[in-house]
Amino acid sequence: MAEGAVRVGIVAIGRNEGERLRRCLTSIDVASAPVVYVDSASTDGSSDLARALGARVVDLDMTEPFTAARARNAGLKALVAVHPELDYVQFVDGDCEFERGWIAAAVAFLDSRADVAVVCGRRRERYPDASFYNRLCDTEWNTPVGEARACGGDALMRRSSLVAVGGYDPALAAGEEPELCHRLRAEGWRVWRLDAAMTVHDAAMHRFRQWWLRAVRGGLGYAQAWWLTHRRPDPLYRRETVRALCWTLGVACVAIAAALAIDWRLIVLAPALWALQFLRLAYRHGPAEGALLLVGKAAETLGILTFVSRALRGRVGGTVFYK
Repeated sequence: MAEGAVRVGIVAIGRNEGERLRRCLTSIDVASAPVVYVDSASTDGSSDLARALGARVVDLDMTEPFTAARARNAGLKALVAVHPELDYVQFVDGDCEFERGWIAAAVAFLDSRADVAVVCGRRRERYPDASFYNRLCDTEWNTPVGEARACGGDALMRRSSLVAVGGYDPALAAGEEPELCHRLRAEGWRVWRLDAAMTVHDAAMHRFRQWWLRAVRGGLGYAQAWWLTHRRPDPLYRRETVRALCWTLGVACVAIAAALAIDWRLIVLAPALWALQFLRLAYRHGPAEGALLLVGKAAETLGILTFVSRALRGRVGGTVFYK
């Protein structure tokens, strides 16, 4: 590669991120890195802010079904069109801020490991004590280090391997990173999580409705990813999909069948089983988190049924916004 050529570029995606987007873009500590920001119909001036900060902006056409995967692909396309010499692409969500030194550390790791296509690090929540939901997010980010099955939305990827497998699947409402990593691993690449600070996330989740919609989106993503990979070895999200359906529709169907076949009073089996499950979850996680984990199965089931409904109508793509 020619001396002085750009080796790493940044793709940020967002929707109505406001000051979080400013923190995201100003935290990039690689002076030569070109930045593409993909905006999804923001109404808060995010696109103008990104342009003012020097980013190349792609305003996503929202007449087509939106997904984060589609936004990332659009950013990658715009970035590579101008800088085809790039070795690596750092993806980041617009509500995240880079930890100092992360990009350089991630580039050094991929330089040293020709077998690794994706590297990520530790994400933490900016305000974990601002709400119970933020604390749940902070716990969610605490994942094991070392070789991993998948990354999250923030990750540094080898451009050549990413392009070779066709990028993200734009139809996926959620779980697009695990599905991409699934294809990369099938081609012999590895995914790695470093024990290094990567990004600070700002969930800004303060209401039950936000949490509920995020869980619905998760269920939609589970079903989509499972259906897409169910014929492949080691399909994605089979356990999560079955578990959600069993603890909602499954329990309800068992109770109804018992009531119809044996005694109508057996309809109480459903609330009894849900109560027992709540007690088990409350013992392990505490009452509040236990309740959300149980209720979350209903939200995930709604997402799964949304996928089934869309599939029957021949619809693909589209996601659920919770912000």
